[in-house]
Amino acid sequence: MSLQPGDALTSHNFGLQIDGVMVEYLAEVSGMTMEQDVITYQQNTPDGKNHVRNLPGVKKNGTCTVVRGMTQSSSFTQWINESINGQMTTARKNASIIMMDFENNPVKRYNLRNAWCSKIDTSTVKAGEASALTETVTITFEELVIE
Repeated sequence: MSLQPGDALTSHNFGLQIDGVMVEYLAEVSGMTMEQDVITYQQNTPDGKNHVRNLPGVKKNGTCTVVRGMTQSSSFTQWINESINGQMTTARKNASIIMMDFENNPVKRYNLRNAWCSKIDTSTVKAGEASALTETVTITFEELVIE
């Protein structure tokens, strides 16, 4: 049974694809942003009144942050290493964050064009503590297309 009209997606079922291959299931995605400059344009109308318009300006690059369990996923780790080492010929990839319904059917896609990892932060490691290790990765992208 798929989503019915009016049903909202739940936030617990999503994944990350890089170049069309599902490489990682994530614990968290946050801060997915992309913005555009706003140009304010003032002009006088024929009857002498001031008229103010807002126009779309230049798009800015976007970012998002993903949290993943520290695993031995070689493809994701390789992507991080290529990015951090400045190997941009291979580091720039098309990635997608995919939202799925409760039956794991993809229902919404956030396509990130020319994405690469700009920051990695590992969780705190404490002696005697029993918690999952995570990596927080900031992904920078040039264009966001929502399907």
